[in-house]
Amino acid sequence: MKNDDITLGKFISLILRHEPETIGITLDSEGWADTRELIDGINASGHTISMETLERIVRENSKQRYSFNDDRSKIRANQGHSIPVEVKMREAVPPERLYHGTADRFLDSIKRDGIRKMNRQYVHLSKDVETAFTVGRRHGRPAVLVIDTEAMTADGYVFRISDNGVWQSEDIPWRYVKEVLTEARKE
Repeated sequence: MKNDDITLGKFISLILRHEPETIGITLDSEGWADTRELIDGINASGHTISMETLERIVRENSKQRYSFNDDRSKIRANQGHSIPVEVKMREAVPPERLYHGTADRFLDSIKRDGIRKMNRQYVHLSKDVETAFTVGRRHGRPAVLVIDTEAMTADGYVFRISDNGVWQSEDIPWRYVKEVLTEARKE
């Protein structure tokens, strides 16, 4: 992906996940934006984007953050919204373990309060340790929490999976954290 695409991708993420008003658009109740309005709004904001560039960003984004509807007239972020939208995700039974990447400086508060969704709609979980370490590194020295999703499911917790494979749940109490991994102690 080109550097310009990365910059535009971050701007699109800001718009579709957090601040659509930045370019004067609104999202519907499921987080969809009109593709033409998005392109026009981005261009009016001083950036330059075409439908071809937008399609490339959606296609090549390593995290698969965005989706088009079938006719590409609408676009949305797959997850990670801090604004109230109801992205339809399918409920699914997770694998026995999932992983939550964080920074080690947050461990004391997580032990006290559990893993909280904070300003997002759900807690995000990874299906593998490496992805969780990558997420944790964005916030400082990484720590990965190994989550006993089998016990959570038995206790009635519901898990959802986004179109791009990110597992999500409500807040997770500390009792479901089975292990804390640091880079010195990777599996």
